[in-house]
Amino acid sequence: MSILRESINMKSSLFSLKLFNFLIYGTMVIFTSFFQLYLQDAGMNKFEIGSLLALGPIVSILANPFWRFWSDRILNMRRVLLIMMTGTLVMVQLLFHSDTYAMVYISMILFFFFQSPVFSHSNSLILGYIEDTGYKFGSFRLWGSMGWAIIAIATGLVLDWTGVAKVSILFTVVLVLAIGVLLFLPKLLKPSESPTIYIRGFANILGNRYFLSFIVLGIIVSIPNAMNNTFMSLYITELGGSKRMVGLAVFLSSFFEIGVFLLFDRYLNRKISWLVGCLALVSLLFGFRWMLMADATLPIQVALIQVLHCITFGGYFYVGTQLSLLLVPRPYRATGQAVYTLTWSGLAGVIGGFVGGWLYQSFGAEAMYSTGTSFAFVGALGFGWMWYVIKRHGYKPIIPKVEEPLEDWDNSDED
Repeated sequence: MSILRESINMKSSLFSLKLFNFLIYGTMVIFTSFFQLYLQDAGMNKFEIGSLLALGPIVSILANPFWRFWSDRILNMRRVLLIMMTGTLVMVQLLFHSDTYAMVYISMILFFFFQSPVFSHSNSLILGYIEDTGYKFGSFRLWGSMGWAIIAIATGLVLDWTGVAKVSILFTVVLVLAIGVLLFLPKLLKPSESPTIYIRGFANILGNRYFLSFIVLGIIVSIPNAMNNTFMSLYITELGGSKRMVGLAVFLSSFFEIGVFLLFDRYLNRKISWLVGCLALVSLLFGFRWMLMADATLPIQVALIQVLHCITFGGYFYVGTQLSLLLVPRPYRATGQAVYTLTWSGLAGVIGGFVGGWLYQSFGAEAMYSTGTSFAFVGALGFGWMWYVIKRHGYKPIIPKVEEPLEDWDNSDED
């Protein structure tokens, strides 16, 4: 009987974990997709909106290691995540009730300090709960994608009816529900281990010309994606679209994401040359996507173009993650992943917010997306040249100068 009770409790806890993932992703899509409309309605121009949202990646550089330190110190991932989510809830109230630009910026910094590490810590929480259970992380990540898509389209419908000023209420309600589900989860005594990051490895991996080229080209390709993430909802409304259309665009951008990941997982060749070639093709698709966005004249066109997000963003995220593991030696793979994430989502996000805001405000959305097209094609050319060099001469990394043995380099995927 006790075994049956434990089995029922485990299944109940895992369902609660899936529901938590659904709600936490749903909470964040409300903010990332509709907060720009709130700011525009409050009187901010495109450059001010872009610079304000660019604070997120900047703050996350400090916030992530701070909260990771306290997670390791307290040894209670659920409690730390609860503190972050409660702080997010408090700060968002301050943000939505700020009546001066100074207070908005201060509130935004504090909001991002609590909010920006939530995704990574929620992933660690899931990994901790399912460790040694036989459950796969992908089944829980699927619920996150469902929450992102479903709550996005539901929020668009509600805001069309109530007005964009009510976005704060929707955000608060969904976040409170997520906190409530988190409170019912059992205590996780053993948090999942975070990988060790070797600081001394930065010099070595950045001395690898292939890895450095991969990072620089990744920033170039990712800047227009950051622009689109920030300004797509404003572009739709500028073309005459409703909040419902914004929700539909976000829904279409994420609905097929899991399918893309599963296809890559099953069929993608993991040789370095193949992965670099895939990034060249994905960059071309990015350029095609931004070209279509620049030529769009109807909001429904913008929404339908977002279907390409599943292939472009999903493809770059998956392939780039795999490639970053193969381009560095095993002892420094966590460091390589940190550099990849910091530059691809962090630095590109900052540049995209400021540059995209300036381009949109000064020259319009068409100029912003046309510039993004040029960025993507430059990235495609760079990855194409990188593929040619590796295909012709093979992958020849710089030999590490520290004491790790040469077999720590994963050369099994060389051509």
